[in-house]
Amino acid sequence: MGLTRKATISIILGLSVLAPAQEPLWRDTKPAGAKLNAVKYLYPEQVTLPAGKPTAVELHFRIAQGLHINSHTPKEQFLIPTTFSLPDGAGVKLESAAYPEGHDYTLPADPATRLNVFSGEFAIQAKLTATRGDHLVEAKLRYQACDETQCMPPKTITVPIDIVAK
Repeated sequence: MGLTRKATISIILGLSVLAPAQEPLWRDTKPAGAKLNAVKYLYPEQVTLPAGKPTAVELHFRIAQGLHINSHTPKEQFLIPTTFSLPDGAGVKLESAAYPEGHDYTLPADPATRLNVFSGEFAIQAKLTATRGDHLVEAKLRYQACDETQCMPPKTITVPIDIVAK
């Protein structure tokens, strides 16, 4: 005796619930509880500056393969820009930050829309002024990472820099 059409559909639907969902590109094979940072701060770990004088520092970052983040100047107002900041009272002041130009990116599902994004490695040119002394600064980089089909929630990572001002 064969299965009815309704029973066959119920079995297929039931099996699809048990099948693992396709993982988005930004997930990796780390053990449960481990998190993937879409953006990693590379260097410098320590910088020596002349005290009280604005000095350029190049900060290097890497975006995980298969992901992109919005540039500092995304094309649409609702998109979250990438921003770099320093905490108040750290003995170090961010005078300015110059971001690289993003590159155009077209989503496969919407070829008419062009985004302005960073991918791979990029550097931010920060101009810093520090008071005399050794300052362990926990700067912040805020971004939103996406793959070809979806975006993760916005995230802020810590950018630890030991700044020695002489």
